[in-house]
Order: sequence, then structure tokens, then C-alpha cells
Amino acid sequence: MISITTSTNKKVYFASDQHLGAPTAALSLPREKKFVSWLTEIKDSAEAIFLMGDLFDFWFEYKTVVPKGFVRVLGKLAEISDAGIPIYFFVGNHDLWMKNYFKEELNITVYHQPQEFLIDNKKFLIGHGDGLGPGDKGYKRMKKVFTFPLFKWMFQWLHPDLGVRLGQYMSVKNKMISGDEDAKFLGEDEEWLVQYCKRKLTQNHYDYFVFGHRHLPLEIKLQENSKYINLGDWIQYFTFGEFNSATFRLEKFN
Repeated sequence: MISITTSTNKKVYFASDQHLGAPTAALSLPREKKFVSWLTEIKDSAEAIFLMGDLFDFWFEYKTVVPKGFVRVLGKLAEISDAGIPIYFFVGNHDLWMKNYFKEELNITVYHQPQEFLIDNKKFLIGHGDGLGPGDKGYKRMKKVFTFPLFKWMFQWLHPDLGVRLGQYMSVKNKMISGDEDAKFLGEDEEWLVQYCKRKLTQNHYDYFVFGHRHLPLEIKLQENSKYINLGDWIQYFTFGEFNSATFRLEKFN
């Protein structure tokens, strides 16, 4: 378990689901600039930054090629990382084919599964959130196909111009991948991530469960000292999480 202790006046920040590149590069550009502005604003006060997945609407790393674009956000992440501020990235269902580019180029640690962190003596379970909990069987089957080594090997033999175009088309059009149809609160009993968190609490205590994926800013009290947080998105809500050594808050960037 990684332990983080915040310095005086420092905070830990969390953001998810920017979906840069969707629905087109031109329409995505204002969101990218806004997200970069947020990164610039929090840089001086950040002890650490957690990016919780689906930063890109589609991402695939060939051996020598990554998708074109996103230079503003990648440059800002490099600047922050070079300044010694740790950034932790959790792949989402749209960028699950991320390999070692972020680690090698940006010195950003990449996780493919939820991880435990101890932040100022508060225990966090952190992840993107896709495929967790009961239900969602169609997506879980699809994810197994997309992450199957033979499928990834076959896809990488497509020319990048074709592979990236195909991936972008599927990412935007397929509701099972994008999750757009789920972007409304279903009630605690029907929220799969809430059920997942409650089940995890029967095994271990966590002060905070922090996830993305649902595109809804949510704060749900699970027990007296345990809370589920969903970070929302940077498409409609422009929300982010802020932990200041004692309190976790959802904030909106204007």
C-alpha cells in the first residue's frame, strides 16, 4: 500500500472521465484546454494527483506509435511530473490498452486494477470503476475480449491510421463501451459500484472509495466513517475531488 502524507497547505486531487478526442478533435479541444487550466491552477498546491481513467476517449499504444494529438494535456502532465509531483493514472474502459508510454515518457505510474492508498492515515480504495460489482455482464464479457492477448496482438497489426479510426468510431458509437446510457442515478440499491463498496466493507474498512466511470458526481455515506465518491466527468459537470488531510470534497471547476 502506498502511503502519502500531505505537507502544510498541500492537497491531493482526483479527476476522471475527460474523454479527450470525443466526439471529434475540434469539439474536444475546449475541454482539453479547460482541463489543462485546472491542472495549471492546482499545480502549486498539489501533493499528488490521481487521474482516474478515460482521459482519452480512445487510446492504443503500438510499439512505436501513440494516437495523434493531446499535446497540451501531455505537455502539462510532463511539466507537473518533472516538478516532482507524483501522478497516478488508473486506466478506464476507453484507455484500457495503455501500456508503458506514460511511465517511460512522463514518469506517471499506471494501474490496471483498483489500489489501496493510505493518505494522511485515511484508507482509500481507488480505481476507475468499470466492471466492478454485480450486473453489467455484457460489458464484462466485452472487456474480456478487448483485453484478451490474442485480440490485442491482432489489433496492433492494423495500420495505425485504420486502427485508431476504427477504435475512435467504436468508442463514440457503442453505448456499452461509452456508458452514456447509464448517466443517471439509479438509486443505491441499483448502483453497482455502491454494492461493490458495501461488499468490500465486509472484508476491510476503507474511509473513502473513489471511482470514476459513472459520469455522475456522487457522495454516498456507506457507514459512519466510510464514504463512496464518484468524481463525475469533464464533459458535463467539470467536477474533481479534493482531499485536504481531513476532508474529501467534490468541487466544480468553472
